[in-house]
Amino acid sequence: MATLEARHIAVGYGKHIVVPDASIRFETAEIVSIIGPNGSGKSTLLKALSRLLPIGRGEVCLDERQIASYKAREVARKIAVLPQGATAPPDMNVYRLVSCGRSPHHGYFEEYDEHDDEIIERVMRETDVWKYRERAMYALSGGERQRVWLAMALAQEPEILLLDEPTTYLDIHHQLHLMDLVAETHRRRRISVIMVLHDLNQAARYSRRIIAMKDGAIVGDGTPAEVMTVEHMRAWFGIHMKPLDVVDGDDRYRFYLPLSVAGGD
Repeated sequence: MATLEARHIAVGYGKHIVVPDASIRFETAEIVSIIGPNGSGKSTLLKALSRLLPIGRGEVCLDERQIASYKAREVARKIAVLPQGATAPPDMNVYRLVSCGRSPHHGYFEEYDEHDDEIIERVMRETDVWKYRERAMYALSGGERQRVWLAMALAQEPEILLLDEPTTYLDIHHQLHLMDLVAETHRRRRISVIMVLHDLNQAARYSRRIIAMKDGAIVGDGTPAEVMTVEHMRAWFGIHMKPLDVVDGDDRYRFYLPLSVAGGD
């Protein structure tokens, strides 16, 4: 897979620096979750990694080359991004939106061919939105729209998939459906998935690696068991949590039960 690395980057909005000095590297096809309290810089870091937000200092490198030196289409062939609150013209139909994912592989006036059509249909079937292909985006539920956006990202055939709070505004059924789909996509395509999540249990269940942020700094980086300890949850989130080991068939994972606000004690 492609490698993605931030080297001592400072990034923010105007004069307001949210992340003053962050370094992180992704070089393995794995699922990674970025967690942290509100305002800790999670989404800001993700936007800097995807070149959606300019950096004030340091550098972001894609395959050991500064990402700023790439053309936008070159980046889009390696990295697909699903931002928060993605929107499309409400009357655009599902097939047309997903087909936009093929644009990085063509010039402005090149027509799509049978190969593009095959990829579009395949990712729509994988994400279970093929049956909606003629429907307008406004006619879909929130969970259905998220799967369409994911299909569009996968149509880019990326090596890295960046997701910013992909389950926001979804009910629990659609949250689990989307997370299972992301996990299956990772297994099938062997791509790296880097996502910002608020739900700590989803982060622990689906991710091999957890990156924790607080006050614009990376304060933890490791496996869920290494990062999501009782002590860390108290220090970073200000809550008391009880870890519980859960067995679901052949799957074993740790569930974190929030008990109370830690307060200042």
